Amino acid sequence: MIALFMFVVVLILLLVGIPVAFVFGTVSIAFAFLIPELGFEVFEVLPFRIFGIMSNTTLMAVPLFIAMGLVLEKSKMAEKLLISMSALFRDVRGGLAVSVVLVGAMLAASTGIVSASVVMMSVIALPLMLKAGYDKGLASGTVAASGTLGQIIPPSIILIILGDVMSVSVGELFMGAVLPGLVLVGLYIAYILIKAYLNPHAAPILKDIQKVSTKEIIVSIVPPLLLMVSVLGSIFAGIASPTESAAFGVIGALVLALINNSLNFEMIKYSSFETIKLTGMIFMILIGATAFSLVFNELGGSDLILEYFQDDIGDVWVFIGIAMLSIFILGFFIDFIEISFIIVPILVPVMDAFGIDPIWFAVLIALNLQASFLTPPFGLSLFFLKGAAGDTIKTIEIYKGIIPFILLQLLGLGLVILFPDLVFAFL
Repeated sequence: MIALFMFVVVLILLLVGIPVAFVFGTVSIAFAFLIPELGFEVFEVLPFRIFGIMSNTTLMAVPLFIAMGLVLEKSKMAEKLLISMSALFRDVRGGLAVSVVLVGAMLAASTGIVSASVVMMSVIALPLMLKAGYDKGLASGTVAASGTLGQIIPPSIILIILGDVMSVSVGELFMGAVLPGLVLVGLYIAYILIKAYLNPHAAPILKDIQKVSTKEIIVSIVPPLLLMVSVLGSIFAGIASPTESAAFGVIGALVLALINNSLNFEMIKYSSFETIKLTGMIFMILIGATAFSLVFNELGGSDLILEYFQDDIGDVWVFIGIAMLSIFILGFFIDFIEISFIIVPILVPVMDAFGIDPIWFAVLIALNLQASFLTPPFGLSLFFLKGAAGDTIKTIEIYKGIIPFILLQLLGLGLVILFPDLVFAFL
């Protein structure tokens, strides 16, 4: 029970707003100090764990994919993609919103960074949609939800983290997440087209968008597609590991920036500093979570949870239901990284005991965590969108707009639970 109390203390401190890495480390040290049978000897293996984290070749893909995404963020690729896609769908009611979803999917497959995608789409797409007379709720919901596609469509940073935490192949996780990600894209587009049909004023036809030549469309769409296919294709074909493909992706992103005449010292400086900041944050949390898991497991927390689900409940579907509901509710209040490092390691032993396929379960978690970007009051996509949009759209309008997309994400999660073959189609 002390372990569960420790878990509750961590959640409370996170909700208060104390930095995650400090919460993990401080709580671990405090409980080790206050419980005599533990003592600081429990941390004797911590340096070896940290060394294992730092030398983990899989986790080396994290800073590389972050760098790739940041370079592409500044290369003006998203702007050209959106203009071309909008021109393609200019005669379709709701076509601009559909093009935003498709561009969001392509950015997700090219960058894997939700924050970059949401900010780019908020700056580029949202003003266009509002100027065209789109309903503010639909416009903001489409932008926020499309930006979060980077959470499930490879190369997703969260899939790399889950692969490490759950000790499964990141390459197989990438392959397993492709079809569920495309299903989610299809659900978004279907909802937009249906809403546009039922309420024409919410998503008007944009006849005033200038036509774009076939050459311009090819020039704007083909390069990012080639980068996406080369990075993910090399992983799926077994030619390269995720880390090697990420390194290749950084080079490809720099080449695209050069082609777009946007490669300069300021871009490289910005990308390098932001990569260091984001990577440092993730690894500090990972080190703190390692200290937390040492004390938590020593107090018998994992054994208690395993005993509860395996002996007291004994039903695999009840476990899956409780796990998914817990992650969804926690997503309202804490970040996906904290959930990955706090909740997932606790669930893994129970998952193994029930014989649940780890790839399928990891994709379920990733889909669930995607909703955490949209759920108020602490959904990160909502902050990114509001920060980029400023006073052009009210917070309450953003909240109203994202509700249908949260429901669509839950529908996508339900489909993957009911039809596991969606995950194993490419494996």
